Amino acid sequence: MKKKVLKITGITLLILLAIIIAVPLFLQGKIEEIIKNKVNNSINATLDFEDANLSLLKSFPNANVELTKLSLVNKAPFEGDTLFVSSEIELAMSIKELFKSADEPIVIKTLNIDGAKLHIKADAEGNANYDIAKEEEESPSATSEEPRDNFTLNMDSYAITNSEIIYDDLGSGMKLEVSEMNHSGTGDLSLERSELKTLTDALVSFEMDSTKYLNKNKINLDALIGIDLSENKYSFLENKAMINQLPLVFDGFVRVNEDNQEVDITFKTPSSDFKNFLAVIPEAYAANIENVQTTGNFEVNGEFKGVVDEEHIPTFKIAINSENASFKYPDLPKSVRNVYIDTEINNETGITEDTYVNINKLSFLIDEDKFNLNAKIRELMGNTKVNAHMDGTINLENISQAYPVPEDYNLKGILNADITTAFDMASLEKKQYQNTKTNGKASVSGFEYASEELKNPVAINAAAVTFNPNTVTLDSFKGKTGSTDFDAKGTLTNLLGFMFNNENIEGNFTLASNQFALNDFMVEETEEVSEALEDGTGSTPTGEERIKIPSFLDCTVEASANTVVYDNLNLKNVKGTLLIKDETATVKNLTSDLFGGTLGLSGAVSTKQENSTFDLNLGMNNFNIGESFAGLDMLKTLTPLAAALQGKLNSDIKISGILKDDFTPNLATISGNLLAELLSPKLDAQKAPLVSSLDSKLNFLDTKEINLDGLKTALSFDNGTVKVKPFSLKYKDININVDGSHTFDKQMQYKATLDVPAKYLGAEVNKLIAQMNDQSLGEVTVPVTANIGGDFTNPSVSTDLTSSVKTLTSKLVEMQKNKLVNQGKDKAKDLLSDVFKKDESDSTASKSDGVKEAIGNILGSKKDTTSTDSTETKKEDEVKNAAKSILGGLLKKKKKDTVN
Repeated sequence: MKKKVLKITGITLLILLAIIIAVPLFLQGKIEEIIKNKVNNSINATLDFEDANLSLLKSFPNANVELTKLSLVNKAPFEGDTLFVSSEIELAMSIKELFKSADEPIVIKTLNIDGAKLHIKADAEGNANYDIAKEEEESPSATSEEPRDNFTLNMDSYAITNSEIIYDDLGSGMKLEVSEMNHSGTGDLSLERSELKTLTDALVSFEMDSTKYLNKNKINLDALIGIDLSENKYSFLENKAMINQLPLVFDGFVRVNEDNQEVDITFKTPSSDFKNFLAVIPEAYAANIENVQTTGNFEVNGEFKGVVDEEHIPTFKIAINSENASFKYPDLPKSVRNVYIDTEINNETGITEDTYVNINKLSFLIDEDKFNLNAKIRELMGNTKVNAHMDGTINLENISQAYPVPEDYNLKGILNADITTAFDMASLEKKQYQNTKTNGKASVSGFEYASEELKNPVAINAAAVTFNPNTVTLDSFKGKTGSTDFDAKGTLTNLLGFMFNNENIEGNFTLASNQFALNDFMVEETEEVSEALEDGTGSTPTGEERIKIPSFLDCTVEASANTVVYDNLNLKNVKGTLLIKDETATVKNLTSDLFGGTLGLSGAVSTKQENSTFDLNLGMNNFNIGESFAGLDMLKTLTPLAAALQGKLNSDIKISGILKDDFTPNLATISGNLLAELLSPKLDAQKAPLVSSLDSKLNFLDTKEINLDGLKTALSFDNGTVKVKPFSLKYKDININVDGSHTFDKQMQYKATLDVPAKYLGAEVNKLIAQMNDQSLGEVTVPVTANIGGDFTNPSVSTDLTSSVKTLTSKLVEMQKNKLVNQGKDKAKDLLSDVFKKDESDSTASKSDGVKEAIGNILGSKKDTTSTDSTETKKEDEVKNAAKSILGGLLKKKKKDTVN
């Protein structure tokens, strides 16, 4: 019998286990369908999730539903915006809830949400993206029935972890962000009256009109809330809050009415210790306040009372008071004394725009340095109106000796201020700065500031500012950073627009410097910055230093400097006008002494794009060629003879391209043109392999004697290639015509054509000319072409000298032929004359033969006589032999021929 019972029991348990395992598989699709249908049918948005898992074991005897990667996306007027997203949502409910139809409400017992983000938006027209509930259509049959919800909360616990809530009111410019939030609650919410125990910790940020009032301030709340569902009333029973490290206690209630919410809450600091004030400061700046010695009081008291509806907020009063307080950090030598704080934040009407702040008194002493501030701020949430006064003298170094300022601040200097200001935000936004009134003076001396954003600390010896109703005058600004000294004066026209309206600084300044080194303003960027590759075709991450022109500057600077250090150049007596706007510096009429001459410059440099660019016109007058070619890489690239030339240079250059991060040109990207004139130049062949190569190939050429004085050349450069326009040189009575190009990597392709007189082609040529008894033949020219290739340091030179000599030989042979023909004509004339002068007694045959012979010679007919053939053959052989001798002499190249 027992065996039978055990057997039946075992079978029953197996069946139940099989059902528990199988039911989720059968209901899985139904769960997804029920949840999506119930939610999407009741909201004007789209709910979706990646997966829904059902388990009957995890929360047994309840069913457990897990939804992963859930999202809730808005429809119009916020179509496409994600209202809510969550990594995981876990629900627990009775198993019977799984078998309800889609029209029946489901009772949820526990709810856990993880990795959620709720982004609430309200636009300028007052539409809110959380208003997604569909309006119910009334029908006669439904008017008598109670409304039914698709979900009913009958929870005993819930939790929200690792989540974020953002409230963004685009109309008012208000933004509240609650991040890293963990919130949990326990209680029996199925009862009409119950208590809910909640724990909350989060980081809270609050911004209004681009001003951050809270920036990730730490909030902790331990609250016991009484819930009365019959009256929709929620009361604070036992509550303790921490803002940063400031403790507050709450009392009161919130009642949800049909048309509004009723609020009656008071709060205060539980003690009056001045440590409460230090606790308001972010923890990173006020560490170890438990060891700080304090005297005096600090109290915060406030209340919110009234209704919240579409037009009203609760009236409130918040008072912050401290009288004759002091504090001293144990590890610091100085204390802050005589601290007085009397501040009120009030709203007496319930109208948002009527919120105001009175800072009746804010003052303190460090040593004998006193600071005072009072201000009245009206319409805080509307057209804010400010009326404030500040005065005092502070030794900035004392601040770090009385308060734990971060070490890298390294504050130094004396600050003096006495300023009164009155303005309203509407005037600033409309740029009606004439409605603002700011008067007073401020100065700082001995100030030193160091930052990772600066290559060197900035030491300000003296700076003074005078505030006028419409302008700010920079009376003096003297200082030094690195090896750069500066002395600036000027006027700012819209400092308030820069401070409050994100406008550019507009003004006119004069800047004087004994030495101004651009390298002192290069900052090594730790982020990945883009730099043009040497081929100009792309960019690559780099940590190189880069100069950036500030985007907020819109000013004119009349600058002068005794010395400006740019890369390896020292520019002397620099003067010019600098216009800075839109991350572009435009230079006008800049002059400087450089390389023994003067430099004129105009153009623009821009750092606005990913790669810095430049477009400049340079005028070089009387530059020392050797110094300029040694100091400017660009000039070295533009001419193969850069290292071998000495003398003076005049040049006009128009050039544009991309700058590297150190503000030197990326040669692969530059383009432009150049016109240059050489004055009294000298050529050192030993420093120019090209010149030596020409000397070795042309034995009649001595490059030292080439006349370059007054030579004018024009060239253009683009896409890494320099093209030289044809120009002419003179060497003795030899004309030399040059043209061609080379690349920026110094690969040459040039042609030099020399019109060489015959007399320079050696002793044999001169001997032949002498035999022809015609001195004018020495002036006959032969074109000799030298093709120049290779690179600047290893050039290759080839000539067509052989063909040129053959050409000369042909010319000489032709001239000799013509000479012989002319001699034949003269002989024919003589013969004809003799014929007609002879006596009639001469025989007819004799006359006839003489005439035929003479005419035959004139017409080039072959003579029958042996003596005539042998004479002509002898002369032709002499010409050919002379040509062979010339070629042999030129091609053997044993030594240079001398010119007689």
